[in-house]
Amino acid sequence: MICLDRDSSQISLELDDALQVGVTPDDLAYVIYTSGSTGKPKGVEIPHRALVNFLGAMAQRPGLTAEDTLLAVTTLSFDIAGLELYLPLVTGGRVVVAATEDTTDPAALIELMERFDVTVMQATPTTWRMLVEHGWPGRPRIKALCGGEALPAGLAHELVGRGLEFWNMYGPTETTIWSTTTRITSTAGPVSIGGPIANTSLYVLDDRQRPGPDRRTRGAVYRG
Repeated sequence: MICLDRDSSQISLELDDALQVGVTPDDLAYVIYTSGSTGKPKGVEIPHRALVNFLGAMAQRPGLTAEDTLLAVTTLSFDIAGLELYLPLVTGGRVVVAATEDTTDPAALIELMERFDVTVMQATPTTWRMLVEHGWPGRPRIKALCGGEALPAGLAHELVGRGLEFWNMYGPTETTIWSTTTRITSTAGPVSIGGPIANTSLYVLDDRQRPGPDRRTRGAVYRG
């Protein structure tokens, strides 16, 4: 462990030249262990190119700016934490990292939202349900991002009814965190996972892995 305060004198003796390290778009940004879409545990390798594309897409839709404060509630072992840590950094926003014990305490999360004037929070349906059941009235200024599990229609109805900006996010780890997004404004009919993010193609297949027809595109491919 390196303590910056305690070890500052020793650190000051080190060279301060810029490191000559070449990083290309195809070099790895991170490796995350997951069973993902196959059900077989594996390490998924995500290159810088994919992560940069993802962050650029998220900055546009659902959107994050330098005026936003994001409350990070996701463990680092879950890839969606990448949005919570990196997106504020690349957009100039602010990130507030919740303590582990606060992420399972609805009262603590509500207090953090109020204290830091949070405008964006990403969480699983389980966490959003916990807040709803605690009686959280919602925050009109908050952008609620929901993903990691299937979104129940009843929960979508509860959150949309609280007057906040509500987004459903979907994607396997292998395609870099989220692959599709949509803003939920109505709970009539099935809950949609939306369309593909930038530079991403979405293939709709039947139960035999064959492309299925679609009236809008005359095919089975949606491109972001």
